[in-house]
Amino acid sequence: MNFEILRVLRNILLRCFAIGFVITLVLGMTMMIGWMTWMDMAGRLFHTDPATLTPVVLKFFTEIRFFLIFIVLTPALALHWTIKRDEKK
Repeated sequence: MNFEILRVLRNILLRCFAIGFVITLVLGMTMMIGWMTWMDMAGRLFHTDPATLTPVVLKFFTEIRFFLIFIVLTPALALHWTIKRDEKK
């Protein structure tokens, strides 16, 4: 595989991580700021209580973290170290 292809793939993965991280921060801040409003609206729309929705929201943010770190960032770092190691040769 060509080093230029590896660099492009690495850059795409790192940018995906950065964009995903920013989106997660925005979602998290929005959720924290409007927690009571969102819980009331979701309770009315889905006929549930906040005690049922809270674990769902926490699971959502946990899964975003898992995806960003282990699916996007880990391969990007592996490609980065591979490129750096092969450039030194």
